[in-house]
Amino acid sequence: MGAMTETTGAVPPLGDPSAPETVAAARSFGAAASAYHRARPGYPAEAVAWLVGDAVDVLDLGAGTGKLTEALVALDLDVIAVDPVEEMLDELELTVPAVPRILGTAEEIPLEDETFDAVVAGQAWHWFEPHRALPEIARVLRPGGILGLVWNSRDLRADWLREAGELMHERHDASATFEAYVNIGAPFGEVEEHTVEWTERMSRDRFLELVRSRSYFITASPAEQEATLAALQTLLHTHPDVAGAVELEVPYVTRCFRARLED
Repeated sequence: MGAMTETTGAVPPLGDPSAPETVAAARSFGAAASAYHRARPGYPAEAVAWLVGDAVDVLDLGAGTGKLTEALVALDLDVIAVDPVEEMLDELELTVPAVPRILGTAEEIPLEDETFDAVVAGQAWHWFEPHRALPEIARVLRPGGILGLVWNSRDLRADWLREAGELMHERHDASATFEAYVNIGAPFGEVEEHTVEWTERMSRDRFLELVRSRSYFITASPAEQEATLAALQTLLHTHPDVAGAVELEVPYVTRCFRARLED
């Protein structure tokens, strides 16, 4: 399944997407929308182009602050963004102001039947309830349309990143277990996979802002947040791979999955 990603198999997977604690974690991003957008990486053009194939009209579902939306627009695609959190869509408007923004969920998409060539979700599929979301996605897709799912994961073959992940109490990486997360099923056909490995350079401050944008950190107590940041700052100043570095080289693995709506 490609390169090692953000967490290890010992970390329990996400639970029921409809469970109150999971819903609260998902909604927590609204409180840190600006930090989320500044810190989170974008998506490589190669990965996004593969994800949508020959699509022209694309729905970015669970669009958040528009990281994936921005990459879709750069490919000259016609995009509509849907997200359940208003603060995230407000941030998206600053990034891609020409893209229509609609409040909605994957389980109740407020758009007409057979509107899109592709529906994509970036860092979002694991927040959906597939048994409700799949019929809705199929409804808004044209015959033969694509469902594309993509995740960016930090590559834990870098030892300092593995240690940082442990300090951040990272949850299970949603793209790491294909059978659990991307076994899409009817009415979609076989799932294809594509992986892109790349590196993003960022300052130490931006890396710490990335930490602040994660749901675990946002929902932690002030004392827990302070302890996490202190431990990470110590790691960045002492680990031989990054000590003294002006910029951090953060390796990523972008994992893409797509399936076509069967006739």
